Amino acid sequence: MRRPLFVVLVLLVGVGVAWASGTKKRKLPPYEFGGVTINNYSQQAGMPPVVFDHWVHRQYFTCRLCHVDIGFGMTAGATKVRAMDNMKGYYCGTCHNGRMSVNKKKVFEACAKEYSRDEFKRCAKCHALERDAAREEQFYRFADAMPKERFGNGINWEKAEEEGLIKPLDQLEGVSIMKAKLKVQQDFSLKTKVEGMPDIIFSHKKHTVWNGCELCHPEIFIGIKKGTSKYSMVELFDGKYCGVCHDKVAFPQTDCLRCHTKPV
Repeated sequence: MRRPLFVVLVLLVGVGVAWASGTKKRKLPPYEFGGVTINNYSQQAGMPPVVFDHWVHRQYFTCRLCHVDIGFGMTAGATKVRAMDNMKGYYCGTCHNGRMSVNKKKVFEACAKEYSRDEFKRCAKCHALERDAAREEQFYRFADAMPKERFGNGINWEKAEEEGLIKPLDQLEGVSIMKAKLKVQQDFSLKTKVEGMPDIIFSHKKHTVWNGCELCHPEIFIGIKKGTSKYSMVELFDGKYCGVCHDKVAFPQTDCLRCHTKPV
């Protein structure tokens, strides 16, 4: 009986170590970073899932516009977008209505009740079984003209906006409500718990350009006063708080010195 018991104990220890230490995730190539697969209803309707690329939209619109005014959830599949919703002008159909133009270019219409074989090419712009080589090439042409970043999709979006290389819209007529701007808080430091690691310098100014206030407060960060929300790096890497955006669309949290910038 001793040998089988010993084998079971070894297996249990091995599983425990694997669970505790985790595994190294695959590093996404730049053109895939920020990509989201949406498949709530597509396959039921006989269509491939939607492959959504944040980089395509991020060059034209702020995160706040899509996730607050238009109403997209912050996790893949959470919004449960239906073709009928788009045809009524909600979600993707807010812009993809066949009438809106961006940079003097007409935005294609999102969905239709019926479509011909030729019109299916329009469906394939969003519904795809695999990555489009032409879209990949389009990404690299765009990224080549942008400030470089080490991680994520290799684009420093913050610097691109600051230098005027992109001018993301934050309001849409008929969708957004114009409101007075709040005074932006000054940068402040967040003390780290690891000796030798620089403190975090958090900038509201850099975040509100893309997010406003209401994207983060109160759903992601309940408190609005420094120190009210308590969190750890484990929770961040688990996709909470800062991890709601970072690692998924904004630069990865493995780029430590993008946040930990206060001199030791």
